[in-house]
Amino acid sequence: MDAADWAVLLSAATAAGWVDAVVGGGGLILLPALLLVAPHLAPQAALATNKLTAICGTSAAVVTFARRIRLQWKVLIPAAATAAVLAACGAAAVSLIDKSLFIPIVMVALVAVAMTVTLRPQVGTTLAQHRPGARRTVIVVLGSAAVIGFYDGILGPGTGTFLIISFATLLGTGFVRSAAMAKVINLGSNLGALAFFAATGHVWWSLGLTMAVCNVAGAVLGSRTALARGAGFVRAVLLIVVLVMVVRLGWQQFG
Repeated sequence: MDAADWAVLLSAATAAGWVDAVVGGGGLILLPALLLVAPHLAPQAALATNKLTAICGTSAAVVTFARRIRLQWKVLIPAAATAAVLAACGAAAVSLIDKSLFIPIVMVALVAVAMTVTLRPQVGTTLAQHRPGARRTVIVVLGSAAVIGFYDGILGPGTGTFLIISFATLLGTGFVRSAAMAKVINLGSNLGALAFFAATGHVWWSLGLTMAVCNVAGAVLGSRTALARGAGFVRAVLLIVVLVMVVRLGWQQFG
């Protein structure tokens, strides 16, 4: 790769880290950049290298959020472990899924997210009047980790976004806290998928670790931005990212 290729990848890694820390969806930036610069990469190799880079940025975001937000680790750690196992299963099933059917389903889900955030402006910006019970919290967090973790292993774009909207709508948590919770679970799903891809020899380690430096910088900046700007800012970014994801996946499917 020449200097221009490196500039594209490192810039994409930084932007992906920022977006992923705020609302998720960083893979939508980094994966196309990888395939543009290295079109010879197999889909599994591109996904695996993206996971390696994303793990570093996600870890940095978790640390940054955890310093400012009190998280329910007793629930989130088992949920992250669940996401890891299901993401590994999803990664193993990549070759078995008909992507021509899967991507339209994801697009419909993203449109539903956008409509929910638009038509219910209080979601994520107004906290629930009654704190959800422990049983409901466990069911929602573990259930979301299992379902969305499996999706992360198969495809991935919007994993953090789906987690954030799940917590905001089903638990009534604010967008910033939802983003912090999502990062913990996303870290688990990334680790699970990466473990499978590494075991099957699909990871481009040198490239992934180099991009990880910029991804970490973007993730730290993004999480600090979310903490400083609050739920209204996260809501606006969420809508923009969801719109971009719908357009990008639509172009990939029908363009």
